[in-house]
Amino acid sequence: MNRHYRQPWLKFLLATFFSFALLLFLSPPATATAKLIIGYATHNARIAPVWVAQEQGFFAKYGIDTEQVYVRAATILVAGLSSGEIQIGRSGGSATLSAVAVGHDFKIVATFSSRNPYDLVARPNVKKAEDLRGKTFGVTSIGGTTWMGALLWLEQLGLDPQRDQIQLQAIGDQNTQTQAIETGIVDAGVLDGTYSRRLRQKGFTILGEHADLKKPVLGQAMVVPRLFLQQRADIVENYLKAEIEALAFAFAPKNKPAMIRLLMRRLKTDAAGAEDGYADLVGGIERRPFPSLDGLRNIQRLMKIRSPKVGEVKAEDIIDGRIMQRLDESSFIERAYAAQGVNLK
Repeated sequence: MNRHYRQPWLKFLLATFFSFALLLFLSPPATATAKLIIGYATHNARIAPVWVAQEQGFFAKYGIDTEQVYVRAATILVAGLSSGEIQIGRSGGSATLSAVAVGHDFKIVATFSSRNPYDLVARPNVKKAEDLRGKTFGVTSIGGTTWMGALLWLEQLGLDPQRDQIQLQAIGDQNTQTQAIETGIVDAGVLDGTYSRRLRQKGFTILGEHADLKKPVLGQAMVVPRLFLQQRADIVENYLKAEIEALAFAFAPKNKPAMIRLLMRRLKTDAAGAEDGYADLVGGIERRPFPSLDGLRNIQRLMKIRSPKVGEVKAEDIIDGRIMQRLDESSFIERAYAAQGVNLK
């Protein structure tokens, strides 16, 4: 081909290439959406920030597409986290400690509940603590959060399951436990306020209010596999940002009507039940969800009596508070609450 024909085409191609490259350089990068499976092993009002973050668009704001999965036992949740099928779990300290003791490598990056959330409820024929000897407690699962709640209450009352022949029986979620107490399948249980108030109105015995148990616990924690945290710390941080904004939304008085509607729908309860759930939420969830080492150690103290291997775990190695520390020091948390009209100070 003649040289004079080639040069204009070459100039045109070069100009097009450099224009396209400049356009790519100047254009902002597309926001990648991270797909996360979120697992939780409890179905009560204190899990509501997860629902709020999705329904109010906080997850989408931070580039996260979530699928939320309710599993009926902490052991199933642990299995999902270990296999990689679940990337972020809402679980308790007892299940996390048990998992780490048998070789799983998990990190707790936030604690949403570090106070006992359960009332101690018994059948009407149980009038005092001593009447629990020889009786049966209903719990969600052995090793789960309600199991640990039962142990803490028994310790508070000076009772020992082995010495006093108290059986802890896994029977299902809180709704199932409530039904089991009501029908006499079990004699007692530790229940969220929503359920304990229902039984109180029917004449069942409340042996202890949740506020009476002062020792720190680690109820609902954000648990992630260590490898996932190492490889995708950015996603974990964005997820936590979304949950904190959801917490701020939930605590804002102006949003209470929306929260009542959400709890009625999600918990399949009436307005009165949703009011009870909302009270449990605002009274039992941390505004600044720093991971609780004291709560984890308190749980470990009781667990190692029955499972010596749990006592070998270094609790401080499970806690990773770097992301929460960064969000707090950058004033992100205060700004999130201020945006909803809530003053943290």
